[in-house]
Amino acid sequence: MTDSTQKSILELRREYTRGSLDLQDLAQDPIEQFHKWFQEAHTSLVNDPIAMTLSTVSHEGQPSSRIVLLRGADSQGFRFYTNYTSHKAQDLAANPRAGLSFFWSELDRQILIEGTVQKLTEEESKQYFSTRPRGNQLSAWASDQSKAVASREELERVFEKYENQFPDEIPKPEFWGGYLVTPIRIEFWQGRASRLHDRFLYTREATSWKISRLAP
Repeated sequence: MTDSTQKSILELRREYTRGSLDLQDLAQDPIEQFHKWFQEAHTSLVNDPIAMTLSTVSHEGQPSSRIVLLRGADSQGFRFYTNYTSHKAQDLAANPRAGLSFFWSELDRQILIEGTVQKLTEEESKQYFSTRPRGNQLSAWASDQSKAVASREELERVFEKYENQFPDEIPKPEFWGGYLVTPIRIEFWQGRASRLHDRFLYTREATSWKISRLAP
């Protein structure tokens, strides 16, 4: 790293002054609170409010993170879809726990989720797959996700092969489907000035949720 780059990094800072959060503002159920904040993010034109960081841990204990898209959130948990042979899927097979995080910088808000993970039913995955744009369906077939590929041209050749193979309806690949993250902890973070952020943690206790304010 050059000295100028290091200097630029150190000089980048801003105050978080776009809101506040207090206990009286929170719903008793974190999923309800998530939907409240998500709607505010959506109506505030946050860029890609469904983009979330998915963190997994391999059987060797190596953590890794990547951005995936939220494709459902209800009382059961949070849903996303991927290739079942991918890096993330291998991690989840070895260690079926994950972290999710949303950062909506336009609102100075962050949501952190920790939970257990299980595959969705084949029927639910098929139902979602049928709603995807045709190009996205074809890419699910063409991409041997996380594996080395010789070139962009090779990837496009395989894509074209499946485009010709499936001129009409495209079936869901057996190696592709969804996951459900069932939360055990959900934190709502609102940035505040002087780094005195508002943080509230929901912790699952039997059939209810305990809410605690955390130090920033």
